[in-house]
Amino acid sequence: MDETKRRFVQAALALPATLVLPACERTAPRPARIAGTFFSADEYRFVEAATARLIPGNREDPGAIEADIPLFIDLQLGGPYGRADRWYMEGPWAAGTAQQGYQLKQTPSELYRIAIAGIDAYCRRQYSGRAFAELSADRQDEILRNLEAGKIELGDVPAQAFFSVLWQNTQEGFLADPMYGGNRGFAGWKLIGFPGPRYNYVEEITQYGKPYPLPPVGILGRDGTRMRADI
Repeated sequence: MDETKRRFVQAALALPATLVLPACERTAPRPARIAGTFFSADEYRFVEAATARLIPGNREDPGAIEADIPLFIDLQLGGPYGRADRWYMEGPWAAGTAQQGYQLKQTPSELYRIAIAGIDAYCRRQYSGRAFAELSADRQDEILRNLEAGKIELGDVPAQAFFSVLWQNTQEGFLADPMYGGNRGFAGWKLIGFPGPRYNYVEEITQYGKPYPLPPVGILGRDGTRMRADI
């Protein structure tokens, strides 16, 4: 767990600070009630299990589950990102390199659907009919490592590409503003020490070397959460 957290923090600190629009704190907006829109029950169980291994946690040290990262991914895949609405998706479909970014003909939502089905089918063949979410944590870690290394065949999509997108979306769900469904309780921001988009830092900006004394605030305010409905 410690190594995974260190890896995540290193990746997080390399990312640009995003979603830092000014927030008005004069009124407290009512939390919106949100529910999953994309995953089936089996797919959601896979994403819960996989992200829980990528960023393990508990109540005292929140990880993917505590931060609602699976819900964040579900909402993203059910929206414009999942459909690749703003991407060029006409080909040609060259293999590309890691530096060239996403190169698949499948949209992100299609990629998840195909890959999850392929991984669960692989697990059932290898482990007496059990899906990924039903395996032990050590076995799940082994499968995730093999996906990252491209050692598992997933049919129409490359395993490495899926793992890369899953890992990227997991980090995004841990660091995005809570209004998007993840980062519940500002778990990711607290981990990296990001105070959020407060309207004013005039007094604090000159306090060099001193810890920032105020709790994080999101675009929706100090609570920053949207009420989760049952998936």
